[in-house]
Amino acid sequence: MRDTIAQQLHLVPVPLQHEHARELLAISSVLDRLPQVVEAVHADLVRGLRHPDRGRKGMSAEQVLRVLVLKQMKGFSYEVLSFELASSLCYQTFCRFGVDERIPKDSSLQRDCKCVRAETLETVNRHLLEYAREHDVERGRKVRVDCTVQETNIHEPSDSSLLFDGVRKLTDLLEAAQELVPVVFSDHRKRAKRRALAILNAATDAQRLPLYRDLLKITEKTANYAHDALPVLRTATPLSIMEAAKLEGLCLELEHYGKLVFTVITQTQRRVVHGESVAASDKIVSIFEEHTDIIVKDRRGTYYGHKLCLTTGGSGLVLDCLVLDGNPADSTLAVQMTERQRELYGRPPRQMSMDGGFTSKANLAAIKALGVQDVAFAKRRGLAIADMVKSTWVYRCLKHFRAGIESTISFLKRCFGLDRCTWRGLASFKAYTWTSVVAHNLLLLARHQLG
Repeated sequence: MRDTIAQQLHLVPVPLQHEHARELLAISSVLDRLPQVVEAVHADLVRGLRHPDRGRKGMSAEQVLRVLVLKQMKGFSYEVLSFELASSLCYQTFCRFGVDERIPKDSSLQRDCKCVRAETLETVNRHLLEYAREHDVERGRKVRVDCTVQETNIHEPSDSSLLFDGVRKLTDLLEAAQELVPVVFSDHRKRAKRRALAILNAATDAQRLPLYRDLLKITEKTANYAHDALPVLRTATPLSIMEAAKLEGLCLELEHYGKLVFTVITQTQRRVVHGESVAASDKIVSIFEEHTDIIVKDRRGTYYGHKLCLTTGGSGLVLDCLVLDGNPADSTLAVQMTERQRELYGRPPRQMSMDGGFTSKANLAAIKALGVQDVAFAKRRGLAIADMVKSTWVYRCLKHFRAGIESTISFLKRCFGLDRCTWRGLASFKAYTWTSVVAHNLLLLARHQLG
C-alpha cells in the first residue's frame, strides 16, 4: 500500500542501488588505493604559488581529480557540472563534497581543473596501469597500435572566414583599448562580413577575386590599426594597478592576433591572388586555435585538429597516447610506440599488432630487434608471415586482435569526448586528451572489479 504523504526522512541516505552508482563507488575505491595520484595533482594546484598555505580554502586535490574524471565521463559543461554536483548526492559523495560544504561555481571548477597538466595526467595513467598489473587486469604483454584524429573546436576554415575572424577580433580588442586610452581606428566589421558572405555565395573564381581583394584591403587596414595602437598602449600611464594589468593584457593580445592576421593575409594573397599552392604545414586554419594541424586521411576527408597514436592492451585499457605534431605517416611511428612500451613496462611486449599503415621491412626489423617476438601488420605489403610471426594461426589471431582497438577508439570518442576538444590552447588540448584516457581507464578498471 502506498502512503499519501512521505514518511519521516532517514538521517543517513540509503545508498543507490544502480549500476552507475556502483561504478562510481568502484572508481572511488581504485583512487583511494592510489594516494600518489592525488599528490601529483596537488603539486599542479600549488605550482607557482609563493604561499600555498595562505588565502581562501579551495577544492582539495582529491576533489579536483574526481571532478575532472566525472566531467569527462559524463560530458558535462562546467555550468551543468556545477548544477549536477549541487543536485546529486551520488556525485557529491563521489567527489568528496560534504553535506554542509558549498559546491564551487562553474568558474571555480574550470580554474582548478585547468591547473592539472597533461604530464600529470599521464603520470596518473601510469599509476593506473601499475594498479592494473598488480591486480592481473593488464600486463602489457600483447598490445595493439592505431592512429586517429581529435578535432579542435573550430569552424570549417576558409580564407574569407579567417580574414573576417581577424577583422572581428582585432576590432573587438581595439574597442576595449579605446575605453582606457584614445586609439585611432575605424570599424570595418560590417563591410568585412558582407564581403565574406559574398565570397561564399559567388559562383566563379572571377566573381570571387575582386571580393577577396577588397576583403584583404579591409583586413590589412585593421591589422595596421592594431600595429599602430601598440606603442600608444605601451606608453600610456595607467591610473591604477587594475588598469595597468588590462593594458598589458591588451598589448599581448593585439601583438599575438596581429601577427596571426598578417600571416593569414600573406597566405590568402599567395593562394587566391597569385594562385600558388600553400603547403599544409605553412597554413593557419584558425586564429583562435593556431596550433591546429590539417590531417588528410585517404578517402576519408580532411580533419582539423591533431593526430593521436594510441596503444591498447587485451583488457581494453589505453596503455599509451601520443599527441603528434603535424601529420606524420604511420610508418614513422611504429618503432617509437614500441620503445615507449618498453619504457613504460621495463620490457618490450611479447606480441604487437598494428594497422597496415605501419607496415615496412625496416619497422619489422627494428621492432624485432627491440625484443618483440611476434609483430603482425594488418596489411603485409610484401612481408612474409613467417618473418612476422611464428605461424599463420598466430598472424590471424593477432590480426583479429588488432580490430579491437577500433571499438576502443569509438568508445573514447562517443563517451569520453575524444572526438572534439573543447578546451583552448595546445597545452589544454593535451590535458583534455589525457583526461579522456584517464576517465576511460578508471571506468574499465571499475568494471573489471565489479566483474
